[in-house]
Amino acid sequence: MSLISPAARDALENWLSHQSALKGAAGNTITAYQGDVTEFLAFITEYKADQQGLAALARINVTDMRAWMAQARGTGLGARSMARKLSAVKAFYRWLAEREGFEPTAVLSIRAPKFQKKLPRPLAQDAARNLIDAIELQSEKPWVALRDVAVVTVLWGCGLRISEALGLRGDDAPLPEVLRIIGKGGKERVVPVVPAARVAVDAYLRACPHPLETNGPLFHAVRGGPLRPGAIQKVMARARMQLGLPASATPHAMRHSFATHLLDAGGDLRAIQELLGHASLSTTQTYTAVDTARLMEVYERAHPKA
Repeated sequence: MSLISPAARDALENWLSHQSALKGAAGNTITAYQGDVTEFLAFITEYKADQQGLAALARINVTDMRAWMAQARGTGLGARSMARKLSAVKAFYRWLAEREGFEPTAVLSIRAPKFQKKLPRPLAQDAARNLIDAIELQSEKPWVALRDVAVVTVLWGCGLRISEALGLRGDDAPLPEVLRIIGKGGKERVVPVVPAARVAVDAYLRACPHPLETNGPLFHAVRGGPLRPGAIQKVMARARMQLGLPASATPHAMRHSFATHLLDAGGDLRAIQELLGHASLSTTQTYTAVDTARLMEVYERAHPKA
């Protein structure tokens, strides 16, 4: 941030603290915000050939914004990533304008580039079961194999994000019939725990060589520290390659599968929204589109006039 004025740097740090402390933004979100807004401020500094204090930032106009977006897209940045960066800059400017008392219309009026939202790629129920079976065969250490199976079973059986599953603590064991999960934005939700998840976690805990501490992680790494998402991502990658599953068969796909399988079984969309912790029903409605797309594929293969 050497090119950025001290005033702009301090404003950014204060905004990030505000997002973390008051808005409950996750660590990964804060890191992304910091990178995106820093890149914007550095560009504006170079574009204007002068350090941009708060008064100068208040004078940013539509032409300046379009120049930044053109430069970013010129590096090969995709529409989705550009939209994310613009969203971060707008959020920063809303806060800064309210704090400094200026009109942020020039920044907020810029439209994000359109992009087609990717539909989640859930696994069929048989594929999900086969994947869990294959995961159990990936480690030479029996307790590690049981751990990996337990994590993926929790992802699928409870619809958790990988960060939420790996954030479970020792005092969550043995898993109860329902879990209270603190998700994105500090939002709390109650999630039923299927018997298969409780059985898998119990089996892992009986075999785990590391002591289970009340305030320690439920899922341990090989050396005893907290388990990282990368370990589960790698074991799932090996298992899906053996089964010939697509690259979309990731830990997050198990969460998508949880939602889709509930929908297939007649689950209520708003209830599924609560279980997933989605702030907006429109996010959950994406699974309806997935279900419709799959039905159309079957229709096109089976219909004699398709």
